[in-house]
Amino acid sequence: MTERRELRLLLALLGVLHLVRLVPLAASQSFIGINYGEVADNLPPPSSTARLVQSTTITKVRLYGTDPAIVSAFAGTGISLLLGATNGDIANLASSPAAAASWVAANLPAKSPAVSTVSVGNEVLFADASLASQLVPAMQNLYDALPPNSSVKVSTVNAMDVLASSDPPSSGSFKPELATALDPLLAFLSKTGSPFLINPYPYFAYLSDPRPETLAFCLFQPNAGRPDAGSGLTYTNMFDAQVDAVRAALDAKGYKDVEIVVAETGWPHKGDTDEAGATAENARAFVSGLVSHLSSLAGTPRAPGKSVETYIFALYDEDLKPGKASERYFGLFQTSLTETYPTGLLRNGTAGLIPAPAPAPTTTSAPALKPTPGQQPQVTPGQQGSTAAAGPSGLCTPAGPGTATSKGTTTTTACAHPNAAESSRTSSMLPIIAGFWFIALQMFI
Repeated sequence: MTERRELRLLLALLGVLHLVRLVPLAASQSFIGINYGEVADNLPPPSSTARLVQSTTITKVRLYGTDPAIVSAFAGTGISLLLGATNGDIANLASSPAAAASWVAANLPAKSPAVSTVSVGNEVLFADASLASQLVPAMQNLYDALPPNSSVKVSTVNAMDVLASSDPPSSGSFKPELATALDPLLAFLSKTGSPFLINPYPYFAYLSDPRPETLAFCLFQPNAGRPDAGSGLTYTNMFDAQVDAVRAALDAKGYKDVEIVVAETGWPHKGDTDEAGATAENARAFVSGLVSHLSSLAGTPRAPGKSVETYIFALYDEDLKPGKASERYFGLFQTSLTETYPTGLLRNGTAGLIPAPAPAPTTTSAPALKPTPGQQPQVTPGQQGSTAAAGPSGLCTPAGPGTATSKGTTTTTACAHPNAAESSRTSSMLPIIAGFWFIALQMFI
């Protein structure tokens, strides 16, 4: 009898371990988001995009403005939003608490979708130094205008260029000439419990050092690792090195309590002939490697055991963006609502959505906005919300050599019915339900 009871308990324990293994596969990734840029003339309707995001494990979307059509499309989806007040809004928000209150009333109504954060400006300290002195006053006015007990955080997105040093990561420090603007910003973030938003791009680190060993290090591929003599830690990928350089800079300023959120990171799947590494194979390797790394909950060498909240750039290609060709080809998905390459983000059993009908043509339209990379366009009078200047930027000086490995390969994906996302969620729960019944039976036999 004792042996039978021990056997039943052993089987029950195995069942529990099986469930622990299954649950992460069925759950959404609360720390993975995506950037929804709009500098294009061929994007699917916002409602189709919302359905597409729901077919993935992505739970967060960053917008570069507050387009009402996009915001309302995500209502009731369970997707949280990071909204953007544009660089052009900063002066008005800084000078007028009433303007800040109006912005909150217009863009954060009580029945709006879940909004986690508002970014006031985009890479202001890098792209428009003339606004630096007005940045924190604008953030403060916006924060003061939030309803009592609001959980919305107020921050601003920064380029990696705010760092004076990042190699090795333990030497991370902010540029001294930015202290006048950065010190009050960091104090505000600490006081309000808001995150430091940063745009690390391993792709640009590879561009500055296009060796095979650097590519392996940037793409999460096997490599010898890069030791940091200052901390005694070893790094196996550029993403962790960049994030920890920012962490070191914050710690050196005395702001260990300020969390880091990666507002943008990505890899282009196409580029000009002189843009090394901008291929679909490399983009797939980077994004799938990043997703796997974040999903492992390994964290970074300096902050292990917790994945940093990360917004991948970008949802779609943006055909109206100026500059190098790579600027237009960061999209994880095509406007046909299928994957550009396998990402590891689609829920089990889905391969995208059936293409949505194209938006009805309009008789008149405003000229296409073509912001410079890293900048948001200003909102013109009569324009609802804003379009995105969702341009990647930010350099990180590469560290020492690693070892190169083979690149990934691309595959094509077929369209699936929209209901496939829901059916896959149901199917993924069946093994879990069966496992609980199995355990219950073992306990009572």
